[in-house]
Amino acid sequence: MSTFTIFLVLIVVVAFLLVVVIMVQNPKGGGLASTFGGGGSQQMGGVQKTTDFLDKSTWTLATILIALILASNLAIGNGTGNAESKALDPDAVEQPLPEAQPLPEASNDDATTTDDTSGN
Repeated sequence: MSTFTIFLVLIVVVAFLLVVVIMVQNPKGGGLASTFGGGGSQQMGGVQKTTDFLDKSTWTLATILIALILASNLAIGNGTGNAESKALDPDAVEQPLPEAQPLPEASNDDATTTDDTSGN
């Protein structure tokens, strides 16, 4: 399994977790935060702690996702294949385009011959 494949799997997992954490949040105070702390102030965790946890986990997962994307870019550069583009290589040999051959001209014999079928 290549390094890039490992990074790709980690990026997908972190992105999925980030989507789940963002979808659980509700900007108007609903969602998971109100479920845990909706009854009273003596609930385990409370609304504020649940909101803080979701907020911190969102920022943490987003930071991890960006770090994994940047690290995967470095993993691509260290691969065994040639990652350089030939378009950017000034020493690359430029192949000339083959010259176009002129089309044969149509003979005018067919155009000047008229078929007199009018019956005159």
